[in-house]
Amino acid sequence: MGICCDETKRSRLALWGCVAVILIASGCGEKTPPDTRPADETAIRALDAQWAKAAAAKDVDGTVSYYSDDASLLGPNAPIASDKQSIRAAWTSFLGPDTSLTWQAKKVEVSRSGDLAYVQGVYQMTSKDARGKATADNGKFVEVWKKQADGKWKTVADIFNSDLPIVVQKPAPPAAAAPVDKKGRHRHGKKKKHRKSQSDETE
Repeated sequence: MGICCDETKRSRLALWGCVAVILIASGCGEKTPPDTRPADETAIRALDAQWAKAAAAKDVDGTVSYYSDDASLLGPNAPIASDKQSIRAAWTSFLGPDTSLTWQAKKVEVSRSGDLAYVQGVYQMTSKDARGKATADNGKFVEVWKKQADGKWKTVADIFNSDLPIVVQKPAPPAAAAPVDKKGRHRHGKKKKHRKSQSDETE
């Protein structure tokens, strides 16, 4: 009996020792990745500022280069631009010769995984209408950034809209209807009677 008890104790000790070794080994293998959010936020703020400078300089190629190949641009009063060609066309219209555009990032949030981030900010735009009159617009935007396979940050979604209220054109007042007499006939004024000339009377 004593021998059996000793062997049982030894077996249990050996079993628990194996379990402890396995737990220690598994714990050593799972290392917590470093928190790169502060560095990523700094990098994205710098990229966004460079992007704004490219747009201010009316550099269409430089502006479009900040988008990923599968990016989408959601501008106001227009369909979604979901490829580089349509995004380039949109920015070509935004950066016309009589247009000035600037923006500033106000908030940058990076995911704990370090591969996604979003930016909130405001923009200011001035341009000229068809009559050459200067117009001003200001609004807000949201950008979604994604770290690419090469480690570079690119914008995958970009949306912006104006803070200004929509101006609704009032319809023109209807034309006044011609007056109607008691018999239900429209009065268009008295007709002048045709006076016969003296030559007509003598004939």
